[in-house]
Amino acid sequence: MSMSDPIADLLTRIRNAQMVAKPTVSVPSSKVKIAISQVLKDEGYIDGFQVKTEDGKSELVITLKYYAGRPVIERIERVSRPGLRVYKASASIPQVQNGLGVAIVTTPQGVMTDRKARATGVGGEVLCYVA
Repeated sequence: MSMSDPIADLLTRIRNAQMVAKPTVSVPSSKVKIAISQVLKDEGYIDGFQVKTEDGKSELVITLKYYAGRPVIERIERVSRPGLRVYKASASIPQVQNGLGVAIVTTPQGVMTDRKARATGVGGEVLCYVA
């Protein structure tokens, strides 16, 4: 059975794995999920990720990051969803917790943070908030 929102599934798996202090979480891989993982790694929210292929199916294995026994990601939530897409121009991309968190935005130039999208001057679909 196909999933209606694979990005929400990725975020939920990360959230659930951190609740029980798992070191890694694995999800079915896609280009968008890899791009989101790259942004999370660049911003310091996860330790790393790798793509493993077994029997023709690729799987994304994300290594979660903890500090003093607590997960680094305090809040991760989906914004744009299949039933209600949220698009913003570069000037109106929201700040998460006054700049302490990031909004992950998919633009014509790829998946990037809200700060990079504002600096580049491109808008796009706001995928999720991470803090």
